[in-house]
Amino acid sequence: MAEAADFQGTSPSPARRWLRRTGALLAGAPLLAGILQLPTSMPSYASEPKAAAEATGSRTVGVSLNSLSPSVPSDGDTLTVTGRIVNKGKQAVTAAHVGLRVGPTLEGRSAIDDAAKSNPYAGTEVGGKYVAEFAKLAPGISQSFSISVPVDKLDLGSDGVYQLGVTLTGRTSAAPYEQILGIERTFLPWQPEAAGTKSRTTYLWPLISASHMTAETGSNEQQTPIFADDDALAAELSPGGRLERLLSLGKDLDITWVVDPDLLASVDAMTRSYRVQVNGSSRTTTAGTHQAVANKWLSELEAAVEGEEVVALPFADPDLASLAHSGTAVTGSLSHLKDATTVAATTVESILHVTPDTDYAWPVNGAIDPSIVKVATSAGADTVLTRSDSLRETGALPYTPSAARPIGGGTTAVVADARLSTAFQGDMTVADNSTLAVQRFLAQSLMLNHQAPDRQRSIVIAPQRMPSAGQAQTMAAALTALQDGNWSQSAELSAATRAKPDAGATTRVPSASSYPSSLRKQELPRGAFEQIQRTQKELDSFQVILSDKSRVVTPFGRAMDRSMSTSWRGRAAEASAYRTGVERYLVGLTESVALIDKSEAKLSGRSATIPITVQNNLVQGVDHLVLRLTSEQPSRLSIGDGVFEEQRVTVSGGHSQSVKFTTNAHANGRAAVVAQLYTQDGRAYGTAVTFDVKVTEITPTVMLVIAGGVLLLVLAGFRMYTQRKREAARQAAQGAENTPADGGEAEIAAGAENGDSAENAAAAESGDDTESGRVAASASGPEAHVPEHASDSPDTAPEITDPSGTGERVDR
Repeated sequence: MAEAADFQGTSPSPARRWLRRTGALLAGAPLLAGILQLPTSMPSYASEPKAAAEATGSRTVGVSLNSLSPSVPSDGDTLTVTGRIVNKGKQAVTAAHVGLRVGPTLEGRSAIDDAAKSNPYAGTEVGGKYVAEFAKLAPGISQSFSISVPVDKLDLGSDGVYQLGVTLTGRTSAAPYEQILGIERTFLPWQPEAAGTKSRTTYLWPLISASHMTAETGSNEQQTPIFADDDALAAELSPGGRLERLLSLGKDLDITWVVDPDLLASVDAMTRSYRVQVNGSSRTTTAGTHQAVANKWLSELEAAVEGEEVVALPFADPDLASLAHSGTAVTGSLSHLKDATTVAATTVESILHVTPDTDYAWPVNGAIDPSIVKVATSAGADTVLTRSDSLRETGALPYTPSAARPIGGGTTAVVADARLSTAFQGDMTVADNSTLAVQRFLAQSLMLNHQAPDRQRSIVIAPQRMPSAGQAQTMAAALTALQDGNWSQSAELSAATRAKPDAGATTRVPSASSYPSSLRKQELPRGAFEQIQRTQKELDSFQVILSDKSRVVTPFGRAMDRSMSTSWRGRAAEASAYRTGVERYLVGLTESVALIDKSEAKLSGRSATIPITVQNNLVQGVDHLVLRLTSEQPSRLSIGDGVFEEQRVTVSGGHSQSVKFTTNAHANGRAAVVAQLYTQDGRAYGTAVTFDVKVTEITPTVMLVIAGGVLLLVLAGFRMYTQRKREAARQAAQGAENTPADGGEAEIAAGAENGDSAENAAAAESGDDTESGRVAASASGPEAHVPEHASDSPDTAPEITDPSGTGERVDR
């Protein structure tokens, strides 16, 4: 048959195909060796009805498969089956052998489901030398087996899916005849020639992890990131870890990478200096030590995605269903989804140096309803990844339609196949589980192609978000076999999205009531979104005062994205603790800028200045703050010229500033005063500080000051009076000196007649006009008018010898 036509993004190179086949064999060898040492576990597909088990005894011996190779045989191949058997009965089994039985081809995908659950038909044994014989199986003893059969001995006919049974036949003392005592069933896809029309298969390869980083960063210029726990992420990145396995296996496969930018940002942060909380507290941190493993993983991922299709989910993979069912009731919640979508592209580009596709929204398990679709597309995505067990086919199509189909409003739904997408859930470290899962996956894929062999369809497979290492190994084994098969060719997700929809495919979005209750129970509650929005409002008030907003807005914005992550499903207590930690840390930062408490102030007199101190314990400076001081009793105490006064505040990092306000007293008593910081847009910032101002308008001290002032005024007036009187006396004395001599003699005589001493009379008679003579004459009686020098006049009382104090001097 002719090969199907090549399509854009659908043709793997022969070299890559060879590397994939070789890599899968090498990668599977150590895992298989380890699995063979595991204890035997009965597979989930081997359950039989109780009545059949009692009739045939097929549960007596447990049969499990370790490997089946090749998974998809071709002409000329030899089929090798390995496994283990264990006698679970109480009697020994003798004359036993393990053989292969090939049943008829199955018709339809549902027939595969039914056969996997229960099918008493075992098929015809190949027999002959193609068996593994055991002389005796003691109770409780486990033994291994290996059978190799040429494919041409299996009597396979037309192309299709065959049942393959691995049986233990033997005898017991209670039933001494040959019978089937144990059986394991699986499937054998048979397509030796290339199909005329191949299915185009897109396999999503998710790189998603839980949140590991906190909102906290170091106070240094580099803002050293702080992890809540780095050991868990380092274990996933280390050899054998979940993320390491996904990367190592995925780089050799034709897949579409689906990445959470938060994972990339976390690993990128781990490549440099970082800190880790001790006992869940950032008060004590220790230096991170996993730089080497982070660098190795990130560099290998960058090389693996070069030239490949990469789909970026919104940052931290927000839970779209939780947002739709609970978040939309909280104003502002959808803005976080838009921010997470915007930052996704820049994060991937800066770290992996590829341009991702951000047009896809991926709800949990692909489950949708109208509200989920509305929310998913609100941030710019125009394609919703859903699943066929949510958007169920209701028409009469006899085949599985292509994945893409329009669902209205310009939105495309890409419907992943549910059977193929859920094929690798469960414990894939158990060899039997892994082997059966691979064969069933391949059987379903081949049967899907055979539904409409002439119609080419695009099939999308979206596995669980966070496959384990064992699940990743099994996925890779199945995908390697599929891509090497003859009925499927690889395609990128973008090609599947553009594929022409099938006319009869379902396009009606299921109602809200059809959303699985099991998923709804795991959603984030409304209270979670209310807490996130409360944190956002706190951040909005805080950032406007900062000189460098990016140091706070970026880490807290990403932390709130992580608070809505899908990874919190099933971890409600941890999710709540994370949100609370983010909120408390932000509140602690906002409280680093605050008013210092103030005790009661006393105001004596009519006016005074009151200082208010603003403290900034942040590393960076704050600005755009206004400090308002308000009087609660303006009739008693006013601030400035009114009820309140405002002043702009700017404080450098690690400093405090004192802001002074002028107050005026109008009456005695207590007046309550409130100091409050505000942002420039008028929103209150931080806690107000209230204190009392005790107003005493007229106090004893003030009275003493006033009395002292009055006394000074009286003394100054008296001094002016005495000075004027003396000036008048001096002028009169000068006039007497200018009169005739006889007048003088008469004056002396008069003085003598009044009883003056002879000595004074002699002095006066001799005409002595010396200073001493004038003083003596002045002393002779009050009527004498002898002028004095100004320096000799007694202006102050004799006992006051110190100069006048400040304020006591009065201008003459």
